[in-house]
Amino acid sequence: MSTLPETYNDKVIRQFATMTVIWGVVGMLVGVFIAAQLYWPALNFDIPWLSYGRLRPLHTNAVIFAFGGSGLFATSYYCVQRTCHARLFSDKLAAFTFWGWQLVIVLAAITLPLGLTQGKEYAELEWPIDLLITAVWVAYAVVFFGTLARRKIRHIFVANWFFAAYIITIALLHIFNNLSLPVTLGKSYSVYTGAVDAMVQWWYGHNAVGFFLTTAFLGMMYYFVPKQAGRPVYSYRLSVVHFWALISIYMWAGPHHLLYTALPDWVQSLGMVFSLILLAPSWGGMINGMMTLSGAWEKLRTDPILKFMIVALSFYGMSTFEGPMMSIKTVNALSHYTDWTVGHVHSGALGWVAMITIGSIYSLLPRVLGLKEMYSTRLIEQHFWVHTIGVVFYIASMWIAGVTQGLMWRATNDDGTLTYTFVESLVATYPYYLGRLLGGVLCLSGMLLMLYNTLKTLQLAKAPAAVAVPAPAHA
Repeated sequence: MSTLPETYNDKVIRQFATMTVIWGVVGMLVGVFIAAQLYWPALNFDIPWLSYGRLRPLHTNAVIFAFGGSGLFATSYYCVQRTCHARLFSDKLAAFTFWGWQLVIVLAAITLPLGLTQGKEYAELEWPIDLLITAVWVAYAVVFFGTLARRKIRHIFVANWFFAAYIITIALLHIFNNLSLPVTLGKSYSVYTGAVDAMVQWWYGHNAVGFFLTTAFLGMMYYFVPKQAGRPVYSYRLSVVHFWALISIYMWAGPHHLLYTALPDWVQSLGMVFSLILLAPSWGGMINGMMTLSGAWEKLRTDPILKFMIVALSFYGMSTFEGPMMSIKTVNALSHYTDWTVGHVHSGALGWVAMITIGSIYSLLPRVLGLKEMYSTRLIEQHFWVHTIGVVFYIASMWIAGVTQGLMWRATNDDGTLTYTFVESLVATYPYYLGRLLGGVLCLSGMLLMLYNTLKTLQLAKAPAAVAVPAPAHA
């Protein structure tokens, strides 16, 4: 006998889903502001905590860990309950993960503009906050795996394998990359030095992308795409092969961030090789998600939520082709340190991560509120087009700027001297920063539409006249 929907803990899912939207607006707002600073540098007003160097890590932490992280908490809690027909292992621990994670984000918003940072990409937060993150993550693992252990269904659905792998791996990465010696409450020094520190950092940094921003969101995709399409996963066998191939290979691709550095050459080459191998499982997952719509492609005409998900998969495929290509040493010689890398990152972040998250939140929010659908389907449709056009503007601008930079930096005269000064390359790429800003403004506008739609949906759910329609037991 299946578990009734009332027995699920949907309160924490509603909380995380709502904060996903709010942090999405905040994170993209900071991103738009620093993009504007790159075009109009005076916008920092000579105020240290408004400088680009301090706001940029605030932007990355807000969009990755606040927006993306809250979305992952919401969707993993939703998915594990529905596929296991079991309530979350502990309501109190689940509540702790919500309030603890929000506290982490607020502390990041305070400390990063103040310049309190470890100076490590995606791991800027200082040791007291790192300890809080560890406590929240352990609680998260207990809730998730505890729920799996009490499942009423013998089989563990593939999405839960992806969520489980990300929870375990992020714990491992976070602990080892943040091993440090505290000096004061706001300052610590890494236990690693030199090239070893760089290697550990990018072992962490790339796998923050590989497991937090890829594996976890693939778990989201494997549940919500079939659910929204009303179709089974195209190939369950492929999804299992995809899982094991991805988690086996991704861990070793980090050195491609350190090509042409002091890192031993064999380590750089190994990172490049594993990055190229990654193309196969990545595209296997994309194809599996796309082909799930076989026999239901007409739904794309009328379902904007499905549009978000399928275009997200398109960007996933594009980004996971571009990444391995950029890890090839000869290509990397042109792309490294240029805005091409910025374009690549945002095609993954705004195209893949943001769009699959937005689609999944639009899908689950009405269900946990007892409604049939969001307040306005038309607003979702408008959000889709505004966001998609914004992403295209953003990444196209950065691709062109990046290739221009790379070509100008490596151009030499017959006597071996550089053809262009660095300032000349800045002048050449300056107009594209306006294109990037326009793309960011469009994406932020879409998030504001989502915030309005979410607030109206929450209001609708609270209205006395609203007729609550429970979702099916395994919706």
